[in-house]
Amino acid sequence: MTTSPRVLRSGELAAVLPPGGMTLVSSCSAESDLLAAEVAAAGAALGDMDFAGIFVPGLNRHGWKAGPASRVTTFFQTPELRARGAAARFLPLCYQDILALVRRERPRATLFMCAPPDVAGNCSFGTEVAFVAALWREIPVRIAHINPAMPRTPGDPGIPFAELTACYESAQVLRGMPEASSDPVSARIAANVASLVPDGATLQTGLGKIPDAVLRALSSHRKLRLHTGLVGDGALVLVRSGAMAPGASALVGVAIGSPELYTGLDDPHFQFRPVTVTHDPATLAAIEGLVTINSAMAVDLFGQVYSEASSRGFQSGPGGASDYARGARVSNGGLRIIALPAAAGPTSRIVAPGQGHGPVSLSRFDVDAVVTEHGAADLRGKTYPERAAALIAIASPDHREALDRAWHPLAAQI
Repeated sequence: MTTSPRVLRSGELAAVLPPGGMTLVSSCSAESDLLAAEVAAAGAALGDMDFAGIFVPGLNRHGWKAGPASRVTTFFQTPELRARGAAARFLPLCYQDILALVRRERPRATLFMCAPPDVAGNCSFGTEVAFVAALWREIPVRIAHINPAMPRTPGDPGIPFAELTACYESAQVLRGMPEASSDPVSARIAANVASLVPDGATLQTGLGKIPDAVLRALSSHRKLRLHTGLVGDGALVLVRSGAMAPGASALVGVAIGSPELYTGLDDPHFQFRPVTVTHDPATLAAIEGLVTINSAMAVDLFGQVYSEASSRGFQSGPGGASDYARGARVSNGGLRIIALPAAAGPTSRIVAPGQGHGPVSLSRFDVDAVVTEHGAADLRGKTYPERAAALIAIASPDHREALDRAWHPLAAQI
């Protein structure tokens, strides 16, 4: 006999959410204000519950604090979670390791946002088809915020309404970021990246001004595909440009952007898939011509990439870049590109060896080319001095002499 989920009213979360253990929560563009408020209201009744999710700095602002024993596990660092001190566990893991960790810790519950049921009775996960979509069948308690503002996205079927334990129903504007307007530096970087991308390539990109500029710069290419964990407004520009291969050629996991992006996700090019597909090593390795395009905080003269910290401290974990770098390494025709401005104000972002902030996010074996507004440094098959010379050549002219001086002591040891 099929039973309907319990429809919850304010203050009733603790009646259906078992205390303690890990609870997986949706975040990114699908973070629920309602569910966060209900968690706070439930307070100590939830015990030492650990709330885990992909919390994006500048986008997700809840601390997910219940009672004094509650904790949160995050894989990116946000100011709100940093403020929780020892109650926040920051794990700098790639996506495959995040998936393995969550499965190992066996969440007892999941809290997520979804669309209302369709004619088949399925609730689409909408703009965040990532971890919850991959794991909900393994999680016994499933509590949804059914949001009529959440678009139904093609690809993953979502969760049957009948499989919900309980639900709230309330409208909420989706978390988003305005489309990043291009600037001359980003446009030059994008043009330099586009010159490296062949027609027919399959692209992975991240989120932000440079990835969006790159996708716009590729609009005159043809037969492109996307296979990426995260897209912004640039992806919508690309799929509407005529550059994409016919059919469902834009496979993505999460969308974060403007209202125009969210309303455009019903384009037949888009297919949303969980992290078990978007970041699967075997799937990535089998893609012909996988081109990964990621940004960074800094690149040193060995070609090592720093993307997790700045002078202000940690802002991120490694995310999915290392998953994609491993896949592109064995992809037939794969290419791994790092794109970044040559400088940030008076500070060079091409740096002396080992001088980036934080840990090395991508090793020198995970990068094929580095691109700035001053050109592209193809590092493949180069000696250490050749790599350094190529990177100095695309650094800001104001910093090239200092970088050359910093390299000389190392060059003498080679």
